Amino acid sequence: MKKLLAMLLALALVLSLAACGGGKTETAKTGSDDSLAGTYDIKVWVAEAAVDLTKKQIDDFNASNSDGIKFNATIQPVGESDIATQIITDVEAAGDIYIFAQDQFARLIQAGAIAKLGQGAAQIVKDNSTPESVAAVTLNNELYGYPVTADNGYFMYYDKSVIPEEDVDSLEKIIADCEKANKYFAMELQSSAWYLAGFFFATGCVSEWTLDDTGMATALKDTFDSPEGLIAAKGMKKLLDSPMHLSSSAASEFASGAAVVVCGTWAYNDIKAILGDNLGATDLPSFNVDGKDYHIGSFNGFKLMGVKPQTDAKKQAALHKLAQFLTDETRQLERFNELAWGPANTVAQKDPAVSSNAGQIAINAQAPYATPQGQISGAWWNIAKVIGDEVKDAKDDAGIQAALDNYKAKCDALIGVGGFVFVGAWNGWDNADMTHKLEESGGVYAITLEVEQSDYMGGRIVAATTWDTDHGAAQVTTGADLIDVEAGGGDNNIVFKAPGNYTVKWTESSNTIEIVKN
Repeated sequence: MKKLLAMLLALALVLSLAACGGGKTETAKTGSDDSLAGTYDIKVWVAEAAVDLTKKQIDDFNASNSDGIKFNATIQPVGESDIATQIITDVEAAGDIYIFAQDQFARLIQAGAIAKLGQGAAQIVKDNSTPESVAAVTLNNELYGYPVTADNGYFMYYDKSVIPEEDVDSLEKIIADCEKANKYFAMELQSSAWYLAGFFFATGCVSEWTLDDTGMATALKDTFDSPEGLIAAKGMKKLLDSPMHLSSSAASEFASGAAVVVCGTWAYNDIKAILGDNLGATDLPSFNVDGKDYHIGSFNGFKLMGVKPQTDAKKQAALHKLAQFLTDETRQLERFNELAWGPANTVAQKDPAVSSNAGQIAINAQAPYATPQGQISGAWWNIAKVIGDEVKDAKDDAGIQAALDNYKAKCDALIGVGGFVFVGAWNGWDNADMTHKLEESGGVYAITLEVEQSDYMGGRIVAATTWDTDHGAAQVTTGADLIDVEAGGGDNNIVFKAPGNYTVKWTESSNTIEIVKN
Protein backbone atom coordinates (compact mmCIF):
# COMPACT_ATOMS: atom_id res chain seq x y z
CA MET A 1 0.00 0.00 0.00
CA LYS A 2 2.73 2.46 0.97
CA LYS A 3 4.15 2.44 -2.50
CA LEU A 4 1.28 4.76 -3.28
CA LEU A 5 3.00 7.44 -1.25
CA ALA A 6 5.61 7.54 -3.96
CA MET A 7 2.89 8.73 -6.28
CA LEU A 8 2.83 11.99 -4.39
CA LEU A 9 6.26 12.77 -5.80
CA ALA A 10 4.74 12.75 -9.26
CA LEU A 11 2.25 15.37 -8.20
CA ALA A 12 4.90 18.08 -8.27
CA LEU A 13 4.85 17.62 -12.04
CA VAL A 14 1.09 17.54 -12.13
CA LEU A 15 -0.44 20.13 -9.92
CA SER A 16 0.77 23.04 -12.01
CA LEU A 17 -1.75 21.74 -14.55
CA ALA A 18 -4.62 22.22 -12.10
CA ALA A 19 -7.00 25.08 -12.79
CA CYS A 20 -6.50 28.51 -11.31
CA GLY A 21 -8.90 31.33 -10.62
CA GLY A 22 -12.51 31.90 -9.65
CA GLY A 23 -15.71 29.95 -9.29
CA LYS A 24 -15.54 27.82 -12.40
CA THR A 25 -13.19 25.19 -13.73
CA GLU A 26 -10.76 26.83 -16.10
CA THR A 27 -8.52 25.42 -18.79
CA ALA A 28 -4.88 25.13 -17.76
CA LYS A 29 -2.45 26.95 -20.04
CA THR A 30 -0.37 24.11 -21.41
CA GLY A 31 1.62 23.38 -24.49
CA SER A 32 0.83 20.50 -26.83
CA ASP A 33 3.06 18.16 -24.86
CA ASP A 34 0.99 18.87 -21.75
CA SER A 35 -2.41 18.34 -23.34
CA LEU A 36 -4.84 16.50 -21.10
CA ALA A 37 -6.98 15.36 -24.02
CA GLY A 38 -7.82 11.69 -23.97
CA THR A 39 -10.12 9.07 -22.50
CA TYR A 40 -9.53 7.97 -18.92
CA ASP A 41 -11.01 4.94 -17.21
CA ILE A 42 -11.84 5.82 -13.62
CA LYS A 43 -13.81 4.63 -10.61
CA VAL A 44 -15.89 7.05 -8.56
CA TRP A 45 -17.21 6.24 -5.07
CA VAL A 46 -20.27 8.13 -3.82
CA ALA A 47 -23.25 7.42 -1.58
CA GLU A 48 -25.85 5.19 -3.16
CA ALA A 49 -28.36 8.05 -3.34
CA ALA A 50 -25.87 10.11 -5.37
CA VAL A 51 -24.92 7.50 -7.99
CA ASP A 52 -27.34 8.53 -10.74
CA LEU A 53 -26.76 12.25 -10.25
CA THR A 54 -22.99 11.78 -10.29
CA LYS A 55 -23.23 9.87 -13.55
CA LYS A 56 -25.23 12.73 -15.06
CA GLN A 57 -22.70 15.29 -13.78
CA ILE A 58 -19.73 13.40 -15.22
CA ASP A 59 -21.56 13.16 -18.54
CA ASP A 60 -22.02 16.95 -18.35
CA PHE A 61 -18.28 17.38 -17.76
CA ASN A 62 -17.45 15.18 -20.74
CA ALA A 63 -19.74 17.24 -22.95
CA SER A 64 -18.63 20.67 -21.74
CA ASN A 65 -14.93 20.69 -20.90
CA SER A 66 -12.65 22.35 -23.44
CA ASP A 67 -9.61 20.20 -22.74
CA GLY A 68 -10.74 17.19 -24.74
CA ILE A 69 -11.00 15.11 -21.58
CA LYS A 70 -13.40 12.16 -21.57
CA PHE A 71 -13.98 10.00 -18.53
CA ASN A 72 -15.22 6.44 -18.83
CA ALA A 73 -16.48 6.32 -15.26
CA THR A 74 -17.60 3.34 -13.23
CA ILE A 75 -19.62 4.77 -10.37
CA GLN A 76 -19.93 2.59 -7.29
CA PRO A 77 -22.04 3.15 -4.14
CA VAL A 78 -19.87 3.46 -1.04
CA GLY A 79 -21.15 5.31 2.04
CA GLU A 80 -19.17 8.38 3.12
CA SER A 81 -18.63 6.96 6.61
CA ASP A 82 -17.18 3.71 5.20
CA ILE A 83 -14.71 5.26 2.76
CA ALA A 84 -11.54 5.03 4.88
CA THR A 85 -12.20 1.45 5.94
CA GLN A 86 -12.78 0.44 2.33
CA ILE A 87 -9.76 2.32 1.01
CA ILE A 88 -7.19 1.12 3.53
CA THR A 89 -8.21 -2.46 2.74
CA ASP A 90 -6.95 -1.99 -0.81
CA VAL A 91 -5.86 1.49 -1.88
CA GLU A 92 -5.09 0.49 -5.45
CA ALA A 93 -8.60 -0.88 -5.94
CA ALA A 94 -10.25 2.19 -4.42
CA GLY A 95 -12.13 4.91 -6.25
CA ASP A 96 -10.04 7.49 -8.10
CA ILE A 97 -12.47 10.14 -6.82
CA TYR A 98 -14.57 9.67 -3.71
CA ILE A 99 -16.80 11.62 -1.34
CA PHE A 100 -16.08 11.09 2.35
CA ALA A 101 -17.21 12.34 5.73
CA GLN A 102 -14.77 14.67 7.46
CA ASP A 103 -14.02 12.21 10.28
CA GLN A 104 -12.28 9.97 7.70
CA PHE A 105 -9.69 12.65 6.83
CA ALA A 106 -6.81 11.59 9.11
CA ARG A 107 -7.08 7.92 8.16
CA LEU A 108 -6.94 8.81 4.47
CA ILE A 109 -3.84 10.94 5.02
CA GLN A 110 -2.19 8.11 6.95
CA ALA A 111 -3.02 5.65 4.19
CA GLY A 112 -1.51 7.87 1.49
CA ALA A 113 -4.86 7.70 -0.26
CA ILE A 114 -5.61 11.37 -0.88
CA ALA A 115 -3.70 13.75 -3.12
CA LYS A 116 -2.53 17.19 -2.08
CA LEU A 117 -3.96 20.10 -4.08
CA GLY A 118 -1.72 22.37 -6.10
CA GLN A 119 -1.73 26.13 -5.66
CA GLY A 120 -4.31 26.79 -8.38
CA ALA A 121 -6.75 24.16 -7.19
CA ALA A 122 -6.28 25.24 -3.58
CA GLN A 123 -7.07 28.84 -4.50
CA ILE A 124 -10.32 27.77 -6.19
CA VAL A 125 -11.37 26.06 -2.97
CA LYS A 126 -10.44 29.08 -0.84
CA ASP A 127 -12.21 31.56 -3.14
CA ASN A 128 -15.50 29.68 -3.38
CA SER A 129 -15.99 27.75 -0.12
CA THR A 130 -16.82 28.69 3.45
CA PRO A 131 -13.74 29.23 5.65
CA GLU A 132 -14.83 26.36 7.89
CA SER A 133 -15.01 23.94 4.97
CA VAL A 134 -11.58 25.07 3.77
CA ALA A 135 -10.22 24.29 7.24
CA ALA A 136 -11.79 20.84 6.99
CA VAL A 137 -9.52 19.91 4.05
CA THR A 138 -6.41 21.56 5.49
CA LEU A 139 -3.54 19.92 7.36
CA ASN A 140 -0.51 22.02 8.26
CA ASN A 141 -1.44 24.71 5.71
CA GLU A 142 -1.81 22.25 2.83
CA LEU A 143 -5.18 21.40 1.20
CA TYR A 144 -6.08 17.77 0.45
CA GLY A 145 -9.65 17.85 -0.86
CA TYR A 146 -12.67 19.72 -2.16
CA PRO A 147 -15.64 20.73 0.06
CA VAL A 148 -18.94 19.21 -1.06
CA THR A 149 -21.35 20.11 1.76
CA ALA A 150 -21.27 22.39 4.80
CA ASP A 151 -24.08 20.70 6.71
CA ASN A 152 -22.58 17.42 7.85
CA GLY A 153 -23.98 17.80 11.34
CA TYR A 154 -27.08 16.58 13.09
CA PHE A 155 -30.28 17.86 14.65
CA MET A 156 -33.68 16.45 15.61
CA TYR A 157 -36.44 15.28 13.30
CA TYR A 158 -39.71 14.53 15.09
CA ASP A 159 -43.26 13.43 14.41
CA LYS A 160 -45.46 16.40 15.29
CA SER A 161 -48.44 14.08 15.87
CA VAL A 162 -46.52 12.51 18.81
CA ILE A 163 -44.22 15.23 20.17
CA PRO A 164 -45.96 18.54 21.04
CA GLU A 165 -44.03 21.62 20.03
CA GLU A 166 -43.87 22.76 23.66
CA ASP A 167 -41.92 19.60 24.58
CA VAL A 168 -39.18 19.68 21.93
CA ASP A 169 -36.68 21.49 24.16
CA SER A 170 -36.65 18.81 26.89
CA LEU A 171 -35.12 15.37 26.48
CA GLU A 172 -37.03 14.10 29.50
CA LYS A 173 -40.39 15.28 28.13
CA ILE A 174 -39.65 13.82 24.70
CA ILE A 175 -38.82 10.42 26.20
CA ALA A 176 -42.07 10.52 28.17
CA ASP A 177 -44.04 11.41 25.03
CA CYS A 178 -42.43 8.51 23.17
CA GLU A 179 -43.25 6.05 25.95
CA LYS A 180 -46.82 7.28 26.19
CA ALA A 181 -47.35 6.70 22.47
CA ASN A 182 -45.40 3.41 22.43
CA LYS A 183 -42.82 5.03 20.17
CA TYR A 184 -39.05 5.38 20.48
CA PHE A 185 -36.26 7.93 20.22
CA ALA A 186 -33.59 6.93 17.66
CA MET A 187 -30.00 8.12 17.98
CA GLU A 188 -26.68 6.40 17.33
CA LEU A 189 -25.29 6.55 20.86
CA GLN A 190 -23.84 3.04 20.94
CA SER A 191 -22.37 2.87 17.48
CA SER A 192 -21.01 6.33 16.72
CA ALA A 193 -18.69 8.65 18.63
CA TRP A 194 -19.81 11.41 16.27
CA TYR A 195 -23.26 11.42 17.86
CA LEU A 196 -22.50 10.69 21.50
CA ALA A 197 -19.92 13.50 21.62
CA GLY A 198 -22.85 15.94 21.56
CA PHE A 199 -23.69 15.14 25.18
CA PHE A 200 -20.13 15.98 26.26
CA PHE A 201 -20.08 19.19 24.26
CA ALA A 202 -23.28 20.13 26.14
CA THR A 203 -21.37 20.38 29.41
CA GLY A 204 -18.34 22.17 27.96
CA CYS A 205 -16.06 19.17 27.37
CA VAL A 206 -13.52 19.26 24.55
CA SER A 207 -11.44 16.76 22.58
CA GLU A 208 -8.83 18.67 20.61
CA TRP A 209 -6.12 16.84 18.68
CA THR A 210 -2.79 17.84 17.19
CA LEU A 211 -1.68 15.74 14.21
CA ASP A 212 1.58 15.64 12.31
CA ASP A 213 1.90 15.57 8.52
CA THR A 214 1.19 11.83 8.42
CA GLY A 215 -2.03 12.15 10.44
CA MET A 216 -0.48 10.68 13.60
CA ALA A 217 -1.61 12.16 16.92
CA THR A 218 1.14 14.07 18.71
CA ALA A 219 -0.87 15.91 21.38
CA LEU A 220 -4.36 15.86 22.89
CA LYS A 221 -6.49 18.10 25.10
CA ASP A 222 -9.47 16.00 26.16
CA THR A 223 -11.81 16.64 29.11
CA PHE A 224 -14.41 13.92 28.63
CA ASP A 225 -13.07 12.27 31.80
CA SER A 226 -13.92 15.12 34.18
CA PRO A 227 -16.74 16.24 36.49
CA GLU A 228 -18.37 17.84 33.45
CA GLY A 229 -17.93 14.60 31.53
CA LEU A 230 -19.66 12.68 34.31
CA ILE A 231 -22.65 15.04 34.06
CA ALA A 232 -22.73 14.49 30.28
CA ALA A 233 -22.64 10.71 30.66
CA LYS A 234 -25.43 10.79 33.27
CA GLY A 235 -27.58 12.78 30.85
CA MET A 236 -26.78 10.38 28.03
CA LYS A 237 -27.70 7.41 30.23
CA LYS A 238 -31.26 8.71 30.48
CA LEU A 239 -31.66 8.12 26.77
CA LEU A 240 -29.66 4.88 26.77
CA ASP A 241 -31.89 3.48 29.51
CA SER A 242 -35.12 4.53 27.81
CA PRO A 243 -37.07 1.39 26.83
CA MET A 244 -37.99 3.06 23.55
CA HIS A 245 -34.41 3.93 22.60
CA LEU A 246 -32.94 2.41 19.44
CA SER A 247 -29.38 2.98 18.29
CA SER A 248 -30.00 4.04 14.73
CA SER A 249 -30.25 7.17 12.60
CA ALA A 250 -31.92 5.72 9.52
CA ALA A 251 -34.82 7.72 8.11
CA SER A 252 -36.80 4.50 7.81
CA GLU A 253 -37.06 4.38 11.61
CA PHE A 254 -40.09 6.67 11.34
CA ALA A 255 -41.85 3.94 9.41
CA SER A 256 -40.86 1.41 12.09
CA GLY A 257 -42.09 3.24 15.17
CA ALA A 258 -39.76 6.12 15.91
CA ALA A 259 -41.18 9.47 16.98
CA VAL A 260 -37.73 11.12 16.96
CA VAL A 261 -34.65 10.53 14.81
CA VAL A 262 -31.40 12.41 15.31
CA CYS A 263 -29.52 12.69 12.01
CA GLY A 264 -28.86 15.28 9.32
CA THR A 265 -30.03 16.97 6.17
CA TRP A 266 -29.16 13.96 4.02
CA ALA A 267 -32.29 12.20 5.37
CA TYR A 268 -34.67 15.13 4.80
CA ASN A 269 -36.29 13.94 1.58
CA ASP A 270 -36.87 10.40 2.87
CA ILE A 271 -38.32 11.61 6.17
CA LYS A 272 -40.54 14.14 4.41
CA ALA A 273 -41.92 11.33 2.25
CA ILE A 274 -42.81 9.34 5.39
CA LEU A 275 -44.13 12.06 7.72
CA GLY A 276 -45.52 14.59 5.26
CA ASP A 277 -47.12 17.50 7.14
CA ASN A 278 -46.19 15.90 10.47
CA LEU A 279 -42.50 16.48 9.79
CA GLY A 280 -40.86 18.55 12.50
CA ALA A 281 -37.20 19.60 12.42
CA THR A 282 -35.39 21.59 15.08
CA ASP A 283 -32.25 21.86 17.16
CA LEU A 284 -31.47 19.18 19.74
CA PRO A 285 -33.13 19.29 23.19
CA SER A 286 -31.63 19.88 26.63
CA PHE A 287 -31.21 17.29 29.38
CA ASN A 288 -31.40 17.97 33.10
CA VAL A 289 -28.90 16.73 35.70
CA ASP A 290 -29.10 17.84 39.34
CA GLY A 291 -31.55 20.62 38.50
CA LYS A 292 -29.51 22.19 35.68
CA ASP A 293 -30.30 22.05 31.95
CA TYR A 294 -27.64 21.32 29.33
CA HIS A 295 -28.37 21.79 25.62
CA ILE A 296 -27.10 18.79 23.64
CA GLY A 297 -24.31 19.79 21.31
CA SER A 298 -23.12 18.27 18.04
CA PHE A 299 -20.30 18.13 15.57
CA ASN A 300 -20.44 20.56 12.69
CA GLY A 301 -18.58 18.92 9.85
CA PHE A 302 -18.45 18.56 6.11
CA LYS A 303 -18.63 16.10 3.28
CA LEU A 304 -15.51 16.31 1.16
CA MET A 305 -14.22 15.03 -2.16
CA GLY A 306 -10.82 13.38 -2.43
CA VAL A 307 -8.68 12.46 -5.40
CA LYS A 308 -6.53 9.33 -5.10
CA PRO A 309 -2.83 9.74 -6.00
CA GLN A 310 -2.04 8.46 -9.49
CA THR A 311 1.11 7.25 -11.25
CA ASP A 312 -0.08 8.86 -14.50
CA ALA A 313 0.55 12.62 -14.16
CA LYS A 314 -1.93 13.62 -16.85
CA LYS A 315 -4.66 11.44 -15.41
CA GLN A 316 -3.99 13.04 -12.03
CA ALA A 317 -4.41 16.53 -13.47
CA ALA A 318 -7.56 15.50 -15.36
CA LEU A 319 -9.06 14.07 -12.16
CA HIS A 320 -8.49 17.37 -10.37
CA LYS A 321 -10.29 19.12 -13.23
CA LEU A 322 -13.23 16.78 -12.73
CA ALA A 323 -13.21 17.23 -8.95
CA GLN A 324 -13.37 21.00 -9.37
CA PHE A 325 -16.32 20.63 -11.74
CA LEU A 326 -18.17 18.22 -9.44
CA THR A 327 -17.83 20.62 -6.49
CA ASP A 328 -18.62 23.91 -8.20
CA GLU A 329 -21.68 26.07 -7.48
CA THR A 330 -23.90 24.48 -10.13
CA ARG A 331 -23.20 20.90 -9.11
CA GLN A 332 -23.64 21.66 -5.40
CA LEU A 333 -27.04 23.20 -6.10
CA GLU A 334 -27.96 20.13 -8.15
CA ARG A 335 -27.16 17.94 -5.16
CA PHE A 336 -29.23 20.15 -2.90
CA ASN A 337 -32.23 20.08 -5.22
CA GLU A 338 -32.13 16.31 -5.65
CA LEU A 339 -30.59 15.06 -2.38
CA ALA A 340 -31.05 17.99 0.06
CA TRP A 341 -27.28 18.21 0.63
CA GLY A 342 -26.46 21.70 1.90
CA PRO A 343 -23.77 23.44 -0.18
CA ALA A 344 -20.33 24.51 1.01
CA ASN A 345 -20.12 26.93 -1.90
CA THR A 346 -20.77 30.43 -0.56
CA VAL A 347 -22.88 31.57 -3.52
CA ALA A 348 -24.98 28.40 -3.57
CA GLN A 349 -25.72 28.81 0.15
CA LYS A 350 -27.60 32.05 -0.64
CA ASP A 351 -29.99 30.39 -3.08
CA PRO A 352 -33.59 30.88 -1.78
CA ALA A 353 -34.37 27.17 -2.05
CA VAL A 354 -31.44 26.42 0.28
CA SER A 355 -32.09 29.14 2.83
CA SER A 356 -35.81 28.27 3.17
CA ASN A 357 -35.41 24.47 3.52
CA ALA A 358 -36.62 23.09 6.90
CA GLY A 359 -33.58 20.86 7.27
CA GLN A 360 -31.21 23.73 6.58
CA ILE A 361 -33.11 25.91 9.05
CA ALA A 362 -32.78 23.19 11.70
CA ILE A 363 -29.05 22.70 11.16
CA ASN A 364 -28.60 26.47 11.42
CA ALA A 365 -30.60 26.49 14.68
CA GLN A 366 -28.26 23.83 16.06
CA ALA A 367 -25.15 25.71 14.88
CA PRO A 368 -24.69 27.80 18.08
CA TYR A 369 -24.38 24.53 20.04
CA ALA A 370 -22.15 22.77 17.50
CA THR A 371 -18.41 22.16 17.76
CA PRO A 372 -16.48 22.60 14.49
CA GLN A 373 -14.99 19.25 13.57
CA GLY A 374 -11.26 19.74 13.35
CA GLN A 375 -8.66 17.16 12.42
CA ILE A 376 -9.04 14.21 14.77
CA SER A 377 -7.03 11.03 15.17
CA GLY A 378 -8.66 8.34 13.06
CA ALA A 379 -8.28 5.93 15.96
CA TRP A 380 -10.43 8.11 18.27
CA TRP A 381 -13.72 7.17 16.62
CA ASN A 382 -13.49 3.52 17.62
CA ILE A 383 -12.28 4.37 21.13
CA ALA A 384 -14.97 6.94 21.92
CA LYS A 385 -17.96 5.03 20.57
CA VAL A 386 -17.46 2.36 23.26
CA ILE A 387 -18.53 4.92 25.86
CA GLY A 388 -22.14 4.33 24.84
CA ASP A 389 -22.08 0.60 25.60
CA GLU A 390 -20.16 1.01 28.85
CA VAL A 391 -22.38 3.81 30.17
CA LYS A 392 -25.51 1.83 29.31
CA ASP A 393 -24.14 -1.17 31.24
CA ALA A 394 -23.13 0.93 34.26
CA LYS A 395 -25.15 0.28 37.42
CA ASP A 396 -24.27 3.51 39.21
CA ASP A 397 -22.16 6.67 39.02
CA ALA A 398 -19.03 4.66 39.84
CA GLY A 399 -19.67 2.49 36.80
CA ILE A 400 -20.13 5.56 34.61
CA GLN A 401 -16.88 7.01 35.95
CA ALA A 402 -15.10 3.74 35.19
CA ALA A 403 -16.26 4.01 31.58
CA LEU A 404 -14.79 7.51 31.33
CA ASP A 405 -11.53 6.39 32.98
CA ASN A 406 -11.25 3.54 30.48
CA TYR A 407 -11.81 5.98 27.63
CA LYS A 408 -9.11 8.34 28.89
CA ALA A 409 -6.56 5.55 29.26
CA LYS A 410 -7.11 4.51 25.65
CA CYS A 411 -6.81 8.09 24.40
CA ASP A 412 -3.60 8.65 26.34
CA ALA A 413 -2.17 5.49 24.83
CA LEU A 414 -2.52 7.00 21.35
CA ILE A 415 -0.04 9.78 21.96
CA GLY A 416 3.42 8.70 20.90
CA VAL A 417 2.37 5.06 20.95
CA GLY A 418 4.92 2.61 19.59
CA GLY A 419 4.98 -0.97 18.44
CA PHE A 420 3.03 -2.79 15.77
CA VAL A 421 -0.56 -3.93 15.31
CA PHE A 422 -1.87 -6.75 13.11
CA VAL A 423 -4.85 -5.04 11.49
CA GLY A 424 -7.39 -6.77 9.33
CA ALA A 425 -10.83 -8.28 9.06
CA TRP A 426 -10.49 -9.59 12.63
CA ASN A 427 -10.42 -6.13 14.23
CA GLY A 428 -12.19 -3.89 11.75
CA TRP A 429 -8.87 -2.53 10.41
CA ASP A 430 -8.40 -0.58 13.65
CA ASN A 431 -4.75 0.46 13.77
CA ALA A 432 -5.07 1.59 17.39
CA ASP A 433 -6.49 -1.72 18.64
CA MET A 434 -3.97 -2.66 21.32
CA THR A 435 -5.60 -6.08 21.73
CA HIS A 436 -3.99 -6.94 18.40
CA LYS A 437 -0.59 -5.44 19.22
CA LEU A 438 2.37 -7.74 18.62
CA GLU A 439 4.47 -8.69 21.64
CA GLU A 440 8.18 -7.95 21.17
CA SER A 441 11.09 -10.08 22.36
CA GLY A 442 14.62 -9.66 21.02
CA GLY A 443 13.49 -8.01 17.81
CA VAL A 444 10.83 -10.64 17.11
CA TYR A 445 7.21 -9.45 17.17
CA ALA A 446 4.52 -12.08 17.61
CA ILE A 447 0.77 -12.41 17.93
CA THR A 448 -1.68 -15.30 18.13
CA LEU A 449 -5.12 -14.54 16.76
CA GLU A 450 -8.37 -16.20 15.78
CA VAL A 451 -9.33 -15.65 12.15
CA GLU A 452 -13.06 -16.11 11.63
CA GLN A 453 -14.76 -17.01 8.39
CA SER A 454 -15.48 -13.90 6.29
CA ASP A 455 -15.47 -12.75 2.69
CA TYR A 456 -12.01 -11.25 3.12
CA MET A 457 -9.76 -12.85 5.76
CA GLY A 458 -6.89 -10.45 5.22
CA GLY A 459 -4.70 -7.92 7.02
CA ARG A 460 -1.12 -6.78 7.58
CA ILE A 461 1.31 -5.55 10.24
CA VAL A 462 1.42 -1.76 10.64
CA ALA A 463 2.90 0.72 13.10
CA ALA A 464 0.36 1.31 15.87
CA THR A 465 -2.09 4.17 15.05
CA THR A 466 -0.48 4.75 11.62
CA TRP A 467 -0.10 2.96 8.29
CA ASP A 468 3.63 3.58 8.05
CA THR A 469 4.74 -0.04 7.53
CA ASP A 470 3.84 -2.67 5.00
CA HIS A 471 4.80 -6.03 6.49
CA GLY A 472 2.62 -8.51 4.65
CA ALA A 473 2.46 -11.38 2.18
CA ALA A 474 5.72 -10.50 0.42
CA GLN A 475 7.63 -10.97 3.67
CA VAL A 476 6.17 -14.41 4.49
CA THR A 477 8.94 -17.03 4.32
CA THR A 478 7.33 -19.72 6.46
CA GLY A 479 3.67 -20.64 6.11
CA ALA A 480 3.19 -19.22 2.63
CA ASP A 481 0.97 -22.21 1.85
CA LEU A 482 -1.51 -20.92 4.44
CA ILE A 483 -2.20 -17.65 2.62
CA ASP A 484 -3.58 -16.56 -0.74
CA VAL A 485 -0.95 -14.22 -2.16
CA GLU A 486 -3.00 -13.20 -5.21
CA ALA A 487 -5.97 -12.25 -3.02
CA GLY A 488 -3.71 -9.77 -1.23
CA GLY A 489 -3.51 -7.74 -4.41
CA GLY A 490 -1.22 -4.77 -4.76
CA ASP A 491 -1.55 -3.90 -1.09
CA ASN A 492 0.58 -6.84 0.12
CA ASN A 493 -2.14 -8.05 2.48
CA ILE A 494 -1.83 -11.40 4.25
CA VAL A 495 -5.04 -13.20 3.27
CA PHE A 496 -5.62 -16.49 5.07
CA LYS A 497 -7.03 -19.32 2.98
CA ALA A 498 -9.07 -20.73 5.84
CA PRO A 499 -10.37 -19.63 9.23
CA GLY A 500 -8.52 -20.83 12.30
CA ASN A 501 -6.08 -19.96 15.07
CA TYR A 502 -2.74 -18.63 13.83
CA THR A 503 0.54 -17.42 15.29
CA VAL A 504 2.25 -14.73 13.23
CA LYS A 505 5.85 -13.68 13.91
CA TRP A 506 7.72 -10.84 12.25
CA THR A 507 11.52 -10.65 12.65
CA GLU A 508 12.66 -7.06 12.35
CA SER A 509 16.31 -7.67 11.39
CA SER A 510 15.49 -9.86 8.40
CA ASN A 511 12.03 -8.39 7.69
CA THR A 512 10.57 -11.88 7.40
CA ILE A 513 7.26 -13.28 8.60
CA GLU A 514 6.54 -16.77 9.88
CA ILE A 515 2.95 -18.06 10.01
CA VAL A 516 1.92 -21.20 11.90
CA LYS A 517 -1.59 -22.62 12.13
CA ASN A 518 -2.19 -23.87 15.66
